[in-house]
Amino acid sequence: MTSPETPEGCPICGGARFVRVSGDPADPRFGQPEPCQCVRQEDVHTRRDRLVRYSRLGALARFTFGTLLREGRSSQREARERYAHAVAAAERFAEHPQGWLVIAGVPGCGKTHLAAAIANRAIERGEPALFLSVADLLDHLRASYQEGAELPYDQLLEQLRAAPLVVLDDLESYAETPWAREKFLQLVSHRFHAALPTVFTCERPPAEVDQRLGARLTDPAIAQVVTLEERTLPAYFEVGGMTRERLAAFSFDAFKPAGRGLRGKQRDNLEGAFRAARSWATAPDGWLVFIGANGCGKTHLAAAIAGARLEQGDTVCFATVPDLLDRLRSTFAPAATERFDTAFQRLLEVRLLVLDDLGAHHSSPWAEEKLYQLLNHRHLGRVPTVITTNLELKQIEPRIRSRLADLDTVVVYEILAPDYRLAGSAAG
Repeated sequence: MTSPETPEGCPICGGARFVRVSGDPADPRFGQPEPCQCVRQEDVHTRRDRLVRYSRLGALARFTFGTLLREGRSSQREARERYAHAVAAAERFAEHPQGWLVIAGVPGCGKTHLAAAIANRAIERGEPALFLSVADLLDHLRASYQEGAELPYDQLLEQLRAAPLVVLDDLESYAETPWAREKFLQLVSHRFHAALPTVFTCERPPAEVDQRLGARLTDPAIAQVVTLEERTLPAYFEVGGMTRERLAAFSFDAFKPAGRGLRGKQRDNLEGAFRAARSWATAPDGWLVFIGANGCGKTHLAAAIAGARLEQGDTVCFATVPDLLDRLRSTFAPAATERFDTAFQRLLEVRLLVLDDLGAHHSSPWAEEKLYQLLNHRHLGRVPTVITTNLELKQIEPRIRSRLADLDTVVVYEILAPDYRLAGSAAG
């Protein structure tokens, strides 16, 4: 971030373009930024050109309320009404910026356009507005520590704290490192306590972004939250190859409870597993865990449950655990198309989660921690979950094992049948 052009020799603002009211503490404007005398003396064209450069809007200068789709693109009436309500709230804020406005919504719904329109409206009135993505803001703060920086850290931070209107886009990117979180929270806390007009955009509901930050973003005394478009889970998503087409082949009708030539205890056991799976699929409650050797039919039964619940309208995810952990790790790559938080949140929220082949993953501390967080969340909420594993319970990581052993929430069924594939059966 470069410093705004400064009026040569202005003894009042020193080039900041605005000053703080500091004469009378009883004045309601005390501590608030006011345009400097040097700004009030500018002509209209000079002021607008300067404000556009100061704003950092760049190509977003074309994003105005006039170019906005006022009801969004949804075909659903309720979604269009919600979108129009959010646009109206943003317009009111743009005319009289007070407090905070938080604009939430899924990627691509128009959050950045709406936020930029607020900044552009301020410029149209001849008032300064600063627009930055949170990632760029943090880059500028890091650069300010370097020798020869155009704006030293203290001056840059003061500019961000004192700007009459700040728009911060893409809030989720603030939590990159502990340093980034701390610096960002310092800035946000200052503008919160001073009640300075600030606009934020975020994908998730603000309360889910961060506990400390969320408390400020949702404080009704200062903040208004509007949602352009709520996120919706796909009816079915998979990690590891269990496509929708393949899932259809693993139905209850295609399963062979008798296996190929199974007799006695093994046959009774497999038929019992089939009945347990079918009964649970009819009315999912808590968790169902299948333990057994490779190829014994546990994956087929888990997939059959997933297909049955999909037909009943549940959202379903079928994930092979090693592939799932690889997918989550990949979200940290620079070229990742999905953030970790977004991917992980989908796993927390999906109505039915099938975790196939638990225990086949490389048992790193990171992997165990993420699995524990996921399973602990779903366990506490008794969210329907099906797990398959070829491990004995005593071989599973202790914290996860304790959840699997909770008889109030979990039904564990051990399948005794041998590998169907070795026996030539298609029930596998």
